[in-house]
Amino acid sequence: MRIGTLKESYIADAALFDSRTQRIWLAMAGALLLLFPFMASDYWLYLACLVSINVAGATGLNILTGYTGLVSLGQAAFMGLGAYTVAIVQARWGTPVLFNLLAGGFVAMLGGIVVGLPSLRVKGLYLAIATIAASFIAHFLFANLKLTGGTAGLTLQPATVFGVALDTSFRLYWVIVPVTLLMLLGAANLFRTRIGRAFIAIRDRDISAEVLGIPLLRYKLLSFGLSSFYAGVAGGLWAYFFRVVTPESFPLLMSIFFLAAIIVGGMGSILGGILGAVFMTMVPELLKLIVDLLPGGSELAVFLSPVRTMVFGLLIIVFLVFEPQGLAEMWRRLRRFFHLWPFRN
Repeated sequence: MRIGTLKESYIADAALFDSRTQRIWLAMAGALLLLFPFMASDYWLYLACLVSINVAGATGLNILTGYTGLVSLGQAAFMGLGAYTVAIVQARWGTPVLFNLLAGGFVAMLGGIVVGLPSLRVKGLYLAIATIAASFIAHFLFANLKLTGGTAGLTLQPATVFGVALDTSFRLYWVIVPVTLLMLLGAANLFRTRIGRAFIAIRDRDISAEVLGIPLLRYKLLSFGLSSFYAGVAGGLWAYFFRVVTPESFPLLMSIFFLAAIIVGGMGSILGGILGAVFMTMVPELLKLIVDLLPGGSELAVFLSPVRTMVFGLLIIVFLVFEPQGLAEMWRRLRRFFHLWPFRN
């Protein structure tokens, strides 16, 4: 029962979707996702799969950095752990896709817990440097271990689900997007639990959280583990999507990409991670399309490629200056405006 905007029970207050309007929008979004593959070209299906993978990776980093306040530049390394695990397990045993993705997530989780051990003693810039060091160690192992194929990497055969080979973007869409949606649902529900509240308390004031009885090391390692699990699953999806895994597939620049995504989208917000990943993935593609539409676009593309990168960087800087709380805050402000629109002056 609701009276105006007030709620009469804890269950109603904690509901993930607490209004009929939200449920209608959710149903419409679900219908759009179901119809999209049948209407879109291969190019847009490719982008949809890539955006979904990036959303999964950004959501994992948001759990660690946005909600727990622990800065990490090792997300690409954890994605690499997941991708290599999926490639190795797939090649050696041919196990089901879901099992391989979970295996990639758990291996990445173990790596994240190890990397998270210094988080009790260091934080901020020092923790970021520790995660960068972990990225370089992971890259060295990927490039030099025989198990990972060395610098040549590993090549995957198309995965199969119920005998259907996932060899096109259309078929991969039906695996990548549902897995990403499940991960988003899990993350959204996480912060309605005791564990999620502990993460937020650590972010806001870790010393006060410890005084209140929250064991810092346990929850920081748990946050690292969950974040890395998300990265590992995203890396596994990446491996199935591109079917080639090399040490150069997961550079430090990818970690910076995910950190920029949650900053642009809005840290500490599931919606922010989604919007940031979409923004960071789509804007370069849109700029590329604009260049291609110009007269002599194919010739201009070679010369304007650095300019396009500069424009993209400038967009991020301008955005952060004028809206430091991210795209999620812009969306909330827009919702409030239309909610009160008939009564505004």
